[in-house]
Amino acid sequence: MRVYRVKGEVLVAVCDSDIVGKTFREGDLKIEVKESFYGSEEVGEEEVKRALRNATIANITGKKAVELAARIGIIDRNRVLYIGGCPHAQMVVM
Repeated sequence: MRVYRVKGEVLVAVCDSDIVGKTFREGDLKIEVKESFYGSEEVGEEEVKRALRNATIANITGKKAVELAARIGIIDRNRVLYIGGCPHAQMVVM
């Protein structure tokens, strides 16, 4: 997980640790799970929950990360995008 703070926004990028470095493709869609964006620090579930609840923008990739975000009401399971079988969701507070 990595947290970015830019111009009053809090962007949380979180993914499953086992997919860092992988690329998923489906049709014209592609997602690269880069350590440079998602970070290299592994954190516990409670820290992820806290960060997502404070986020104004979130980028969430991987089965465990997306499921956690859905469980705490950050994203809607029916709005998850699957790219090459990998779940991906984004959230913006407006």
